[in-house]
Amino acid sequence: DRDNRRSFNRDDRGGRDRFDRQDRADRGPRSYDRNDRDDRSFNRDDRKPSYNRDDRKSSYNRDDRQRSSSRDDRQSSFNRDDRKPSYDRDDRLRSYGRSDRPQRSFGRDDRRSHDRDDRAETKPYRHEPEVHERLEARTVAPDEVAGMGFTDLGVDQRLSAVLADMGAVEPFPIQAATIPDALAGRDVLGRGRTGSGKTIAFGAPLVQVLGQTRKRSQGRSPRALILAPTRELAQQIDRTVQPLAKAFGQFTVQVIGGVRQDRQVSKLRRGADIVVGTPGRVEDLVEQGFLDLSQVSVTVLDEADLMCEFGFLEPVQRILRLCADQGQRLLFSATLDKQVEALVKEFLTDPATSQVADEDQSDGTIDHRTIVITPQQRSEVLLDLLASTPRALVFTKTRIGAEVLAEDLGAAGVKAAALHGNLTQGARNRNLAKLASGQAAVLVATDVAARGIHLDDVEIVVQADLPNDHKTYMHRAGRTGRAGRDGVVVTLVPRNRRRTMAKILDQASIVASESVPEGSPELSDADDEQRSKRHSKPRHLRGPGGPKRHSGGPRRYEHGPKRQDRDRGERRGERKAPQPTAD
Repeated sequence: DRDNRRSFNRDDRGGRDRFDRQDRADRGPRSYDRNDRDDRSFNRDDRKPSYNRDDRKSSYNRDDRQRSSSRDDRQSSFNRDDRKPSYDRDDRLRSYGRSDRPQRSFGRDDRRSHDRDDRAETKPYRHEPEVHERLEARTVAPDEVAGMGFTDLGVDQRLSAVLADMGAVEPFPIQAATIPDALAGRDVLGRGRTGSGKTIAFGAPLVQVLGQTRKRSQGRSPRALILAPTRELAQQIDRTVQPLAKAFGQFTVQVIGGVRQDRQVSKLRRGADIVVGTPGRVEDLVEQGFLDLSQVSVTVLDEADLMCEFGFLEPVQRILRLCADQGQRLLFSATLDKQVEALVKEFLTDPATSQVADEDQSDGTIDHRTIVITPQQRSEVLLDLLASTPRALVFTKTRIGAEVLAEDLGAAGVKAAALHGNLTQGARNRNLAKLASGQAAVLVATDVAARGIHLDDVEIVVQADLPNDHKTYMHRAGRTGRAGRDGVVVTLVPRNRRRTMAKILDQASIVASESVPEGSPELSDADDEQRSKRHSKPRHLRGPGGPKRHSGGPRRYEHGPKRQDRDRGERRGERKAPQPTAD
């Protein structure tokens, strides 16, 4: 009960003087005089010497050391002659044959002479493309395989039936030359131009060899790997190998860049027998742990020379080192030269090297022509060539050149599509589909983008820009005349580049006819002589070109005016589309 609690009212307390000074005990009077205190001495000497530092043992007193100012009294412990010669460099073991080298002299008179006349003879300043010596190869003539079937080469009956459904009844020379060696388990090095049947040459034996080994299982690692330099070529290979693999119950997976890797990873997790891809995406999936190459026993490199040319040599080497040891290697290429020698020496063991006789001329199925033009005649000649062609392929050197030329052809009434590296994979596939469906009659492509694309019934290949070398020419020409069909390859050659074109044709062992447009001046060597004089001047004295002082004149644009100048002319209504001329 709160009412019964004790009251704490302070007024109820008894009166008490707690601080009454009178109640304190009596003390003596307090003195505040300092003189009443004991005398204190402030003399330092009177202090108790209990903590005197001088009483400590002077064991570390430096003054107790013997002092001698004479240098002669000191021990000559640093005399270099008294040191032990245990680290004499001359006593080292010459395990690397250094003792065989002549003794080096550091005299100024013994230095290397810098007389410029003593230098070894070097190549001239003028650039000349190096021609690599071709590797020796066994040559197979087309008449040697006439009337032969795939079963005669040892191909399984099931694969022969699938090949017959695909339209391949009789083997091509490159197939007849390489399939028996591949079925026997040997390493193969085959030379065949694009469209000669190389895909079946390695696809059929690869599937048959895998079919003779273990059965498939869920989540299995791939046992074969096919590498291609471009996405389009990898897709084409997969479309050819897939029906062959299906005959043996095998599965293929595309591993290429430019698309999401989710589906590719999902297929790899379910299990695959053959992986077809590009080096970049294959190496990415290996580093991420999604692709295991330890069980790969058969490896194929298609377009091996392009692998080296595109800078894929080191990635390909790293990929092949991850595959199973003592595996079978199949290398196919349009050219077999010293550029693939590094791959051959490291990964191939006693390879069977084969090539087709007279393949550069393709047994007369391809007609090679050159048309010598001036820059002003370029558009007119192109339209004359493409006006009546149902399907054509035009090559340029640059991406912007392909895009601009496709737009110019479209403005002139020719349905054209571009194919170059700046396009996404979806856009590239759509443009290829336009040409296949007939929505476009001309495909303007760069060299890299056109590697490996499969186009049927291409009647003419036009090289709007000169190829860099004979290998590029052969790859471009391989787009037509496929599977024994007839084709035409036309190269537009500037008047001052005739000598360069003649050298390219000579290196490719191709004989081409030469002509000029109607009304053009007669051909003369004077144009090449003027070009030689211009290029004989050192590069730093030629000038960069362009509208500058001492720049060598205004810059010439190979594919017409600048984009902004052309667009400005369109807005003014000044630009007129060139019209094809009647024959």
